[in-house]
Amino acid sequence: MKNLLLSFSILITFSSFACSGELAKTGDFPKQEMKSQNKDIVKQVVSEISKSLPQTIDKYTKFVDIQAKDLTLLYTFEINTGAKSDDAVKSEDKSRMQKAVVTGICQSSSKFLEAGINTSYIYISTKTKAHLFQFDVTQKDCIKPIS
Repeated sequence: MKNLLLSFSILITFSSFACSGELAKTGDFPKQEMKSQNKDIVKQVVSEISKSLPQTIDKYTKFVDIQAKDLTLLYTFEINTGAKSDDAVKSEDKSRMQKAVVTGICQSSSKFLEAGINTSYIYISTKTKAHLFQFDVTQKDCIKPIS
């Protein structure tokens, strides 16, 4: 777990430097090259995190897969819904979980989001393997309105 966190920290630090808006503003780093580098970073993150899967998150949730799709990291979690039906989980838990997930992603992945690397959390049922819900997060989702 320590190695995973260290690797992830290194990748985040690297991406925040290499993919910062400052490089793009100076014209030293063409957009196409930056996008290509970001795709490589996404692939590296997937490769590194995949080594430690599956991971138990809590008594209900297991992190089972991570994939790359262009500039999006796709995280897949299985939820042990207990006695609840898939429909009950969808209707009762989705909005509560969405708020917590988006807030967490905005805090933990801000450098990735600023670099145009998006995040998608996919939740499936442990029992039925049915898709329960998915939360797609971009930098736009993390911008707080000015009061």
